[in-house]
Amino acid sequence: MIPVIALVGRPNVGKSTLFNRLTRSRDALVADVPGLTRDRQYGRGQFGEQAFVVIDTGGITGGEQGIDAAMARQTLQAVDEADLIFFMMDARDGLTAADQELARRLRQLERPVYYVVNKMDGIDPAVAAAEFYRLGIERYHAIAAVQGAGIRALMTDALAAWAPAEAPAGDEAPGDLAEAAEASEEDEAAPPKAVRLAVLGRPNVGKSTLINRMLGEERLVVFDQPGTTRDSIHIDFERQGRDWVLIDTAGVRRRRSVADAVEKFSIIKALQAMEQAHVVILVIDARDGIVEQDLNLLGHVLESGRALVVAVNKWDGLTEDHRREVRRELDRRLQFLDYAELHYISALHGTGVGHLYEAVERAWAAATRPLSTPHLTRLLEDAVAVHPPPLVAGRRIKLRYAHAGGSNPPRIVIHGNQVDKIPASYQRYLENLYRRELDLAGTPLKIEFRGGANPWAGRRNELTPRQLARRKRMMRHVKKRSR
Repeated sequence: MIPVIALVGRPNVGKSTLFNRLTRSRDALVADVPGLTRDRQYGRGQFGEQAFVVIDTGGITGGEQGIDAAMARQTLQAVDEADLIFFMMDARDGLTAADQELARRLRQLERPVYYVVNKMDGIDPAVAAAEFYRLGIERYHAIAAVQGAGIRALMTDALAAWAPAEAPAGDEAPGDLAEAAEASEEDEAAPPKAVRLAVLGRPNVGKSTLINRMLGEERLVVFDQPGTTRDSIHIDFERQGRDWVLIDTAGVRRRRSVADAVEKFSIIKALQAMEQAHVVILVIDARDGIVEQDLNLLGHVLESGRALVVAVNKWDGLTEDHRREVRRELDRRLQFLDYAELHYISALHGTGVGHLYEAVERAWAAATRPLSTPHLTRLLEDAVAVHPPPLVAGRRIKLRYAHAGGSNPPRIVIHGNQVDKIPASYQRYLENLYRRELDLAGTPLKIEFRGGANPWAGRRNELTPRQLARRKRMMRHVKKRSR
């Protein structure tokens, strides 16, 4: 069995730092700001031969109101799911009334609770012990999550009843570096086992509400306040036999509107999540229509080459005249995204949300569809026969054959001569033809042209007069035969 460990404590006691240390990652956003973590963040770790799951939670004090109350509910949900609880406290702050109240509530649970005092670097453990023993505990673990000190002893004690193998030597961090590196290489070489779906958009457009609706549970904190989500939350789940990873991201505002360092890191992680995703759902607020920042985000998605589905949220409550106006505006400003499916939804009430999965499935299938060289070449020959390339300097551009150059996004490589002189209009003609014939809906298509190397390039000064004369006679003969 794989144990589940929940990290619980007041805000800013180092839960996210310990989470990153245990999972050997930087998945959790870390800053010296109380209440930075709001949603449950799950991660996998390895200690010796024993795997485990760790849950990072938001800070809890017992007197939460507003958005803090929603964060507290997420923390209590993580406690209910956990097999082990690490109750974290701050050695520099000492024992507080909130720590005592939280310890009293945790003692009522029927599962092991390990008392962890963090930030012990530079502090005499014997001096700190006197204060924390007031909780009536027999033992606590002194650690410094930033340096990794004390974590080996903590994990050895916590996983004693679970781990069959001996814990690794050293006190820096759990896990075997060599095994982790080999596993990472195998994961990169193997095809993706789960479809990563990132939900992107401006602040307060309903991204977390949409994910909760797609999952069918209150998995993320939802509050009527811009910037509720600060970190990129990865959620693994299974639907109809397929593994998925839903990624909730922080709202991305215009650069000139961002001054806070935490928000800058949140935006960086949101854009990184988009780069790592297979499909992106861009959420637009129907009440605002499409604004300049929405177009900027669409530009980032196009540059990344991700498959795309556009969800126009908060469609409920709009008058029919307002809906017609929004549709006209979207049709006018999103002409460059004619391949992406557009869905009008209400994440709050669930209207139209079910069709998003179907659109995502189509976009993912199109982005990863295998393309054969004979089929691509036949389509190219038909396209050239119907609409030949233009003449350049009296010579016809010749396109010989095509083959697949990659997937997600699909890439088609076309070989020929004078390909650097193919006009943009003809490139669009080929792109539209391939997209229509191959049914590539929901994904961008990249076409790359490659020409044959000129054997005489750069050698003119190396030829003798007799060789130059022979070359001229040969070129005249080729031109006469081509006519």
